Amino acid sequence: MQALIALLLGLAMAAAHADTDIVMLTGNTGGVYYPMGIALGKIWERTIPGAHVSVQATQASVENFNLLQQRRGTFAFGQGDVMSAAFKGNVEAGFPSSRDRLRMVAALFPNYLHVVALKSARIRSVYDLKGKRVSVGASRSGNELNARALLGAASISYADLKRADFVPYNDAVALMRDGQLDAVIVSAGLGVKAVSELADSVPVDIVPITPDLVAKAGGLFVAGTLPAHTYAGQAQDVPTAALINFLVTHSGVPDALVYEALKQLYSHLDELRRSHLAARDIVRDAALSSRPIALHPGAERYFREMGVLR
Repeated sequence: MQALIALLLGLAMAAAHADTDIVMLTGNTGGVYYPMGIALGKIWERTIPGAHVSVQATQASVENFNLLQQRRGTFAFGQGDVMSAAFKGNVEAGFPSSRDRLRMVAALFPNYLHVVALKSARIRSVYDLKGKRVSVGASRSGNELNARALLGAASISYADLKRADFVPYNDAVALMRDGQLDAVIVSAGLGVKAVSELADSVPVDIVPITPDLVAKAGGLFVAGTLPAHTYAGQAQDVPTAALINFLVTHSGVPDALVYEALKQLYSHLDELRRSHLAARDIVRDAALSSRPIALHPGAERYFREMGVLR
């Protein structure tokens, strides 16, 4: 009997420390998701026994949710509006059927809409984008969906632009440096690398998105603020539109892994905050402030233990 007990204990310990491959889906390397994913991956590899984390650069929310539905990722960052569209199966948003395997893990930090224009383009408001050369993000990405909604709120269609470019942040920034674009719309967390690098290299204006324009977007956004000095040359606070980013998984990921991933994220939150400006807005007590889709059971267990979910 003792030998049997020892064998069972040994098997249990081996299982607890078995290798676990975690695929973290992020976004463009010039955005916020990617460096945040790198930082979070390092925390998980160090603190979850046997964890091996692969951080993948993607086209962000839309691609991430499609990959999770196919079980080709473990965790992903994504926008709340796109997550809702994915679960509902919104064809216009790039989801021909319901991405019904998606499960929410936690609300993390806000995305802010950055409308960044060359000073030489003299764009003072969103309405001034009419007749200009504007990058709106990769086609059918979360960024492009947000750009389309913002322009729509200002009664501007792509046909009203001199040119609409459907390219990721990095490519758009390179085009702006070369004077081939007048403005770029970026939906990302504070301190997004692409905008920082652009503002460091050429004179730009961070164009305000006023609360009345936010209100015209049909509830998609809430009013937000880009604090002064977030980017080079930005001397004042700039009003903008914001929406929530989430950590997301799929129904096939074990409860224990989701529980442990959350536990280590919040246990090492100071480290994560040091990795990127956007992480300063991550607060555990606000993790369930919005729940557009079902919560993963592993996340539910964690938040119940922490008293966030009652």
